[in-house]
Amino acid sequence: MDEHEFEASPGLPEPLPEGERLLWQGSPDWKSLARRAYHLPELAGYFAVLWAWYVGTAWYDGAPLGAAIAAGFVPLAMGAVCLGFLAWAARAAARGAVYTVTDRRVVLRHGVALPMCVNLPFALVEGASLKAWADGSGDVALQLVRGQRVGYLVSWPHVRPWRFTRTEPALRCIPDAERVGRLVAQALADYHGLPLRAPATVATPVVADAARGARTPARA
Repeated sequence: MDEHEFEASPGLPEPLPEGERLLWQGSPDWKSLARRAYHLPELAGYFAVLWAWYVGTAWYDGAPLGAAIAAGFVPLAMGAVCLGFLAWAARAAARGAVYTVTDRRVVLRHGVALPMCVNLPFALVEGASLKAWADGSGDVALQLVRGQRVGYLVSWPHVRPWRFTRTEPALRCIPDAERVGRLVAQALADYHGLPLRAPATVATPVVADAARGARTPARA
């Protein structure tokens, strides 16, 4: 993981080595990221319930309907500010992220004020998994060999949720996730000279046994 201010090309802090092929590059869909990573629908529901509680309590205590509705202004305003800020944060996180897949590695560039770059050579990746949703977006998570890890908090939201002890870097909320998942799985299988487990949907479509002995640093 590196911090950098200059990019040789979008999403890459330095040019690809000779012979390395770019297979795919993309970014999260910010609306999907806001929903899946920042949980805006659940928070909106929470503030709606809080507003109804304030209004219902005031009305039950005998306040006129207009006054009861006015009593819910505070949670309504709090909810609007909170949801607006999180929507902005999700949009900024999506715009600041560029995911790159080559035939040798996956590179995750993310960050708003100061971009950070996580370089994941396939030698350090033993598996990939896909979680897709009905709208076509989804997550492609990478399982690293034991002894290799990235910081969960530093990399969030570009990690698989709730995997703290063995953090799994992830291409979060990307459009056309199934196609990208198959591409990553095939590239990983080709790199290790292993057959592709079919199909690349959920669980672990590729497990590269040859990668388990790799212990080189996760750094370009």
